[in-house]
Amino acid sequence: MTNKERVIAAIKGEKVDRVPASFSLHFPKEIAKGESGVKAHLDFYRETGVDIMKIMNENLVPVFEKYEGHSSWSHFPSYSRHDKFIVDQIDFCKRIMDESPDGTFFLGTVHGICASMIHPFEPQVGYEAIRAEQVRAFRENKSGYLDAAKKVTEAMNILIEEQIKAGVDAVYYAALGGEKRYFSQEEFSEAFKPFDLEMLSTIKENGAYTFLHICKDGLDMPRYKDYGRLSDVVNWGIYEDNDFSLEDGRALFPESAIMGGLANRKGVIIDGSDDELREAVHGIIRGFGKEKFIFGADCTLPTELPYSRIHKIMDYVAEV
Repeated sequence: MTNKERVIAAIKGEKVDRVPASFSLHFPKEIAKGESGVKAHLDFYRETGVDIMKIMNENLVPVFEKYEGHSSWSHFPSYSRHDKFIVDQIDFCKRIMDESPDGTFFLGTVHGICASMIHPFEPQVGYEAIRAEQVRAFRENKSGYLDAAKKVTEAMNILIEEQIKAGVDAVYYAALGGEKRYFSQEEFSEAFKPFDLEMLSTIKENGAYTFLHICKDGLDMPRYKDYGRLSDVVNWGIYEDNDFSLEDGRALFPESAIMGGLANRKGVIIDGSDDELREAVHGIIRGFGKEKFIFGADCTLPTELPYSRIHKIMDYVAEV
């Protein structure tokens, strides 16, 4: 089977010659974009032997003003297909796809509503501070917040549509916001859920597969139950203090394929011996089963992790 055939078969629950596997990382800043970024993606794909070409997205919603507190959320502009961050990402996708081998499964990346709304402000105030500010903005400036969410959703829908037109097979939707420490369940249902579901629907309506990534720790995973009907594949932080196993995910998302298996920045993938890594990989696949399963990690791997380490995982996956 080609990588593309293997991944699609796994998504559909069909027989595979082996479990497909996917890993990704953020490339160093100096080679994350442009021609260097294209080469970095191609080198990673070739040297690791992963089954999915995940095209990273470092072209974020840009800063548009100095952050002035919760009133700034009322000032989001409207976006179009001609905005530089969208044009640059589509061009980046096309260049990677043009230079990739036949039989490649292409996975584009879209940052979900929570992350995309904080990206213009995060460089100014820091990650934790802007997450707290986002909660404050929703509670104290709800109309401005929701108007901003609609504009950002329109922009991300454009990005989704353009990536699919360019030829990606699937879109990796990075959902953020389900942590219990920020929004309540009721607030989540108003601040994020409708916009997440709209974008997931856009992916499906445009004929691509949806990869739902639920990011961070301390998650209230049942908040995402309704997302399963729009998600062909679901991935989350199994080892990130979430107390939510692969088996729990299969129960919550019975119609979706599950992606995961290893912690991404601790444990055997980082400091285990080759034998310990092989034993862990074999144990996870044999324990969880091969049906509707894509082997992977909680999230992105450390940038400095040797590609040879990932290639060993691929070898061990093929042995089961």
